[in-house]
Amino acid sequence: MTEPRVLIVDDHQLFRAGVRAELEPLLEVAGEAGGVAEAGERIASLRPDVVVVDVHMPDGGGVEVIRRAGAAGGPTPVFLALSVSDDPDDVIAVIRAGARGYVTKSISGPDLADAIRRVHGGDAVFSPRLAGFVLDAFAGPAPAQADGDLDGLTPREQEVLRHIARGYMYKEIALRLEISPKTVEAHVSSVLRKLQLSSRHELSRWAAERELD
Repeated sequence: MTEPRVLIVDDHQLFRAGVRAELEPLLEVAGEAGGVAEAGERIASLRPDVVVVDVHMPDGGGVEVIRRAGAAGGPTPVFLALSVSDDPDDVIAVIRAGARGYVTKSISGPDLADAIRRVHGGDAVFSPRLAGFVLDAFAGPAPAQADGDLDGLTPREQEVLRHIARGYMYKEIALRLEISPKTVEAHVSSVLRKLQLSSRHELSRWAAERELD
């Protein structure tokens, strides 16, 4: 298998430069992008094999980059999330969106290059402690909740829940629904209480298993 061509997507130019400097002796770096819109343009024009994408960016983040690439048609690259965050919600959201792996920014250059090669070859790659989050989210029995519980939610709560199911973060939901992030948090807290769930992680799984997205 030939070495993958890589696109680096991160809103911090100095970080992109650092990742590029680490990878270029090991892999071909096709280019960089500083946000969601630019990433879409670079993916379309450069046709990279693997996109290394940050999870949190001001204009939507990794989830939105992956969604737009899928909606654009044509060959879709493989996505590897590279983030400072090891929050389970972030991990699950970006994997549900379609990423093949998730590693944290403490990873070394050679290990990152290896992770890129592995996702390009079809493997799923995670930093060691993150793999458990994914296994917990996608394995095991469904929560014992009746589908009728959805009827007990307000229309706005159902709308927020569907965005959660699609993998959006609170800030992204707030932008899409034109409400504040605190209002989103309030709706999520209400939904958790009504469904007798204890975390957004459980809520994402509940919604996914009912195909609410």
